[in-house]
Amino acid sequence: MSSSWGNSIRISIFGGSHTAAIGVNIEGLPAGERITWPEILKQMSRRAPGRDKTATTRKESDEPRVLCGLLDGVTTGAPLCAVIENSNQRSKDYSQLKVLPRPGHADYTAEVKYGGHQDVRGGGHFSGRLTAPLVFAGAVARQILRRRGIEIGSHVLKIAGAEIGDRSFDPVGVSPELLDRLSNEYFPVIDPAAKESMRQSIEGARLSQDSVGGTVECAVLGMPVGAGDPIFDGVENRIASIIFGIPAVKGIEFGAGFSVADMRGSENNDPIYMENDGSIRTRTNNSGGILGGIANGMPIIFRAALKPTPSISREQDTVNLADRTNAKLTVTGRHDPCVVPRAAPAVEAAAAVAVLDLLAQSRML
Repeated sequence: MSSSWGNSIRISIFGGSHTAAIGVNIEGLPAGERITWPEILKQMSRRAPGRDKTATTRKESDEPRVLCGLLDGVTTGAPLCAVIENSNQRSKDYSQLKVLPRPGHADYTAEVKYGGHQDVRGGGHFSGRLTAPLVFAGAVARQILRRRGIEIGSHVLKIAGAEIGDRSFDPVGVSPELLDRLSNEYFPVIDPAAKESMRQSIEGARLSQDSVGGTVECAVLGMPVGAGDPIFDGVENRIASIIFGIPAVKGIEFGAGFSVADMRGSENNDPIYMENDGSIRTRTNNSGGILGGIANGMPIIFRAALKPTPSISREQDTVNLADRTNAKLTVTGRHDPCVVPRAAPAVEAAAAVAVLDLLAQSRML
């Protein structure tokens, strides 16, 4: 399994949904960086289950325990390793999945790849539970970035079926205050009035034994001009590669994204101008803050699309791997009818780790 990511800042995520613990090892962090523990716990609680009716009823504290790499709350320069104990498990809920793979889940592909030796309990190493150590790594990274004037925040842009209109970030003028507010919320939305429509969409899916997906939009402010390397280590490349490590992510777009295919050059090109302070900016931000894989000083804006949760209690068609026949499957257990609200802090965390790695690689830390 490829469970490590990064060049100059490298993370390795380990464990499974129903193992004794999960965790992350972070290498390459600069020494002497103070890590504030309440800030860590705040980000962990945003991802944790059991806080909202839109999420699973499974409750876990998600409080990490640092094994090494911090001394008196300050990074030592050695690898920082943290573990999160698993609890409130009901492994029996997954016993049938050894022979009846869930549609939309990795049960079948893992069975073939690992010859039936994979841990099927709770999805094992394929579970969204593994976003918890990613959020820990991101919570560390964002504290280091904030001291460099870089802020990261996200919001739930869309939940499938919810009529909420267009409440995207202002691609040119997104404010640090807005990002700070969003990065403290469990279910972050720009317009609080939109949350009720989203909740109704999620609840409607739950009541019909189904699930829904949605979109998270993320912004990075303060990224210095020049970060990123063409052709294969550009800002888009690095962010996209770690974002796709979040289970359920099926798409990503930067700036104007796929809509650029319908534009002319005169519409898509961002006019460049000089600010009074001597800085160079663009009047629009269709590029999403990135040109040629290199940050141009504008806000980095991207959106991640997340699919509906595959574990649903509605009966579905599958196969019986033991006798190679067609079969029916009804998934039992506790599952999110929508992972999008809890995915927002994971998206922010992934972006924070990617930006920290890009800055370290570009020698800008």
